[in-house]
Amino acid sequence: MVKFLKPGKVVLMLQGRYAGKKAVIVKNYDDGTSGRAYGHALVVGLSKYPRRVKRKDSKEKQAKDKRLKCFVKMTNYNHLMPTRYTLDVDLKGVVTPDVLDNATKKVEAQKKAKKLLEERFESGKNRWFYQRLPF
Repeated sequence: MVKFLKPGKVVLMLQGRYAGKKAVIVKNYDDGTSGRAYGHALVVGLSKYPRRVKRKDSKEKQAKDKRLKCFVKMTNYNHLMPTRYTLDVDLKGVVTPDVLDNATKKVEAQKKAKKLLEERFESGKNRWFYQRLPF
């Protein structure tokens, strides 16, 4: 069987709090680990998408609308739906599996991931990743 859930692959979350949100695989575990005996992946996703910016709005309102919010999560493969897209943002150095053990480390990783994803959004690349799914 071909392994297609690789780092950088864009997936949709199917279950839980972030159902319907887009995420990117950072690290995959096809054979599982000692703690999780099933195939799973470390993902970083958008829990809050940036809103549309209008030219007539003030600079403060535009800056507020451009903000996004991230989540970092270990997710079972059954709860992911892969897409044909990939996102080439280097999140490996920012988000590691040991980040999930400590709440403060997780928050710091979320902030760093948010910064990287906001930079990508500002550059105008991968617009489809930053748009909410219409359902």
